[in-house]
Amino acid sequence: MIELRTPISEEAVARLQVGDTVEISGYILCGRDAVLPRVLKMIENGTEGELGVDLHGQVIFHTAVSPAGVGPTSSNKLEIESSMEPLSAAGVRLHLGKGELHRETVEALGRYHAVYAVIPPVTALLASKSSEMRVLAFPELGMEALYLIKAERFPAIIAAAHGRSIYER
Repeated sequence: MIELRTPISEEAVARLQVGDTVEISGYILCGRDAVLPRVLKMIENGTEGELGVDLHGQVIFHTAVSPAGVGPTSSNKLEIESSMEPLSAAGVRLHLGKGELHRETVEALGRYHAVYAVIPPVTALLASKSSEMRVLAFPELGMEALYLIKAERFPAIIAAAHGRSIYER
């Protein structure tokens, strides 16, 4: 088991291989299809600093935050998967979710020294490993707003790294 702590360095990402099991601790962003396009617009406008979090070395978990906890949504939804390349270019090092990504996305992650990890859909387990949840932006989206949570040893499996994917046959 590889322990990762946010912010994640480029060197740590360089050592990760497809199939590695990791535990992620530290502050991570939580967002999915409703909020990620808004974050991209902030990056385009140069206003991402208003989030109050440096995106360099950050983790984005494709999830909503609710009283039931957090659990992964499908990362291959158009709004989510299309956000992965520009977010990686902005410094995000690890994307967490579930499901297979398109080849172009896997290659883009490799170009920007970022990785994708799948996390099992175990909301109750992840709720027990999450604390300090707060809305960073877009509170009108409710549980789909952009949240910052403190994770303690989130389990995941590296599914795409260095231009390779665990889903390749």
